[in-house]
Amino acid sequence: MSRLTLPPLVVVMGISGVGKSEVGHALAERFDVPYEDGDAFHSEENIAKMSAGTPLTDDDRWPWLEAIGEWLHAHDATGGVVSCSALRRVYRDVLVAAAPRVAFLHLAGDHDLIRERMEHRDHFMPVSLLQSQEETLEQLEPDENGELLDITPSPAEIVDEFLARTEVVDGRGAR
Repeated sequence: MSRLTLPPLVVVMGISGVGKSEVGHALAERFDVPYEDGDAFHSEENIAKMSAGTPLTDDDRWPWLEAIGEWLHAHDATGGVVSCSALRRVYRDVLVAAAPRVAFLHLAGDHDLIRERMEHRDHFMPVSLLQSQEETLEQLEPDENGELLDITPSPAEIVDEFLARTEVVDGRGAR
């Protein structure tokens, strides 16, 4: 069971097309905390690379992850929700170093469903990068503060399930 301190500080993570933005908005609205889309932290160069179908390298990702970490750190006292692919453990470690109490809500689902979602949306991330994202993804490890949830239910149902699986405590550690 993961732990969610109040006000919540959550990264909604997963590969492109899993619904990070929708679920992130729903979670932020539930707790009346700010939401930020991780895509807003990408440089123009990163967006151009992805738009052209070129996967990002770690060197491309470090400044992006550090900027998201700064946002999380700035919202530590007041809470917030941000969407971020956070595909590898080392990327999540950057976010945890910036905001140690952060919890991860990892969204995952069937390849064909994700592909279909990506084909029917207006986003710079092309479907051609889906396989690269799937190959890069490292599942949450038992010592990470987070939950893995299926993308099939509605965003509200996913938020409900996340909260049901999470020990919610106030900022002092009390239930």
